[in-house]
Amino acid sequence: MMLARNFASPARQCLRTARVAPRYQIRGYAAAAEEQVATFKGKKGSDGKYTVTLIEGDGIGPEISQSVKDIFSAANVPIKWEPVDVTPILKDGRTTIPEDAIKSVERNFVALKGPLATPVGKGHVSLNLTLRRTFNLFANVRPCRSIAGYKTPYDNVDTVLIRENTEGEYSGIEHVVVPGVVQSIKLITKDASERVLRYAFQYARSINKKKVRVVHKATIMKMSDGLFLNLARDIAKDFPDVEFDAELLDNACLNITTDPTPYNDKVLVMPNLYGDILSDMCAGLIGGLGLTPSGNIGRECSIFEAVHGSAPDIAGKGLANPTALLLSSIMMLQHMGLHQEATRIRTAILDTLAEGKTLTGDLGGKAKTHEYADAIIKRL
Repeated sequence: MMLARNFASPARQCLRTARVAPRYQIRGYAAAAEEQVATFKGKKGSDGKYTVTLIEGDGIGPEISQSVKDIFSAANVPIKWEPVDVTPILKDGRTTIPEDAIKSVERNFVALKGPLATPVGKGHVSLNLTLRRTFNLFANVRPCRSIAGYKTPYDNVDTVLIRENTEGEYSGIEHVVVPGVVQSIKLITKDASERVLRYAFQYARSINKKKVRVVHKATIMKMSDGLFLNLARDIAKDFPDVEFDAELLDNACLNITTDPTPYNDKVLVMPNLYGDILSDMCAGLIGGLGLTPSGNIGRECSIFEAVHGSAPDIAGKGLANPTALLLSSIMMLQHMGLHQEATRIRTAILDTLAEGKTLTGDLGGKAKTHEYADAIIKRL
């Protein structure tokens, strides 16, 4: 009986919903249903170029950032870089980044970020978390697409995950009830949920995905995940051209790792913790974080980043793979509306990977970082 129950029809499980908290009415969106969330507001300067904040990062960060700069220069992308230092400082007992860096991102509306290492034992929280909070980067967008030339057990993966980036379990609200008993509070708000859900539908439209699916556990967390799910149902009414459904988190993990191809026409959107886990799991389907781009989207500013580590053990040795940062920079160009340049560079990257002759060591080759970048430049 238990075996039969556990392997009930995935389709039925996917569409099955629990009785959750009462539906929450969305107010104030009737007239602004088509208002675009998080559009790029930057303008070209008198030189015909956009200015982009560059956070090179730690460890291998400067090396892979140099690859992006070299390729963009060769492709004549109309941007200029504004490097900033984000070494953390403690201000009034809280971790923050220097004011000059904050003003740069706010002025330019967009940044590209290499990997950052958070100092250990110095009272600082995660720098990545600090950046998300500083600029209210409410959505993490993580496309996971199979790379021709790099074989994994999975073929033709093309998933997109959007993770709510500001609350949930990561709100950090914890306390000791009594010695030996700790309570962690999961914070889900209507405003933050509306924001990321509406963005998910708009993003699906922009990349020609026909379906949006919420991943949730409203069967257990009826009020918090129930709020998220019911808001999604209501927002879906504003997007009649985009199909909507929902799936339980555990079912999604099982089904994606069994066969990810049914997810190729969907954008998956979910609360913070689920998105953190599921996005890394999907990165594993295509070869890991070294091949996975990422964007953190805010209403005013957005930061695109490589989500892998800073790899201090190979820093300065020319062994780093810049693919994740390069693909993140492509997402950045698309966000800025520079689609022609994005397509040209992305094609050169994928063709180089598919050829397989000039790859870094982690991809099975022997090329140095700059040799891999040069091979991409020759294909532009």
